[in-house]
Formats: sequence, C-alpha cells, structure tokens
Amino acid sequence: MDNKKKNNTAKPAAGAQKSAAPEQSSFGFAFGTMNYILLGVGIVLLGLGYILLSGGGSDDPNVFNAEMFNTRRMVVAPLMIVVGLVVEICAIMFRPKEKSDDTEDK
Repeated sequence: MDNKKKNNTAKPAAGAQKSAAPEQSSFGFAFGTMNYILLGVGIVLLGLGYILLSGGGSDDPNVFNAEMFNTRRMVVAPLMIVVGLVVEICAIMFRPKEKSDDTEDK
C-alpha cells in the first residue's frame, strides 16, 4: 500500500481559463453618475443649512438677544438640514433603470 496522499488539485486547461476571465472582470460600480451628483447636492444643502443655523449670539452673556430666535434659525435652517439628509438617503438608495436589449425603437 502507498501511504502517500495524492494531490487532487488539477490545473485548468488553457482554453477554460481564457473563457472564464471575461466573466470575472465584468463588474459594475455601486454608484453611478447620478448618485454622485445627488450626494454632492445633499452635502451642499447640509452645509448651507448649518451656515444658516449659525450666529445670533450675544457678546455679553447677561444681555438677551432675540435675534437667535428668528425665522431663519428656527425654520429655514432645520428644514434645509432635513432636506439635505433626505437627498443623501435618496442618493444612496437610487438605482438607475437598467436598459434591456429586448426593447427596440419602432
């Protein structure tokens, strides 16, 4: 009896290796161009919301400044931030429709 183990790993044929290569290299990116555009728009909206939210403070802590409770800081800026977050979520979840070869223009 032969106590040596046989090596069962066989090398694939050269023809089989060439036909498998295109399948392995064909992949798609997770995000498309529209996703990156929406991500950029969302970041700009978030930045603008935070800029609108800033300011309105007082130099003297003993003096009340009603400017920090204006409409820009209480309504517009938070809405801008929420819209920016919604755009970011949509940018991540957006998937473009795939073109099928079945449809032909008539």
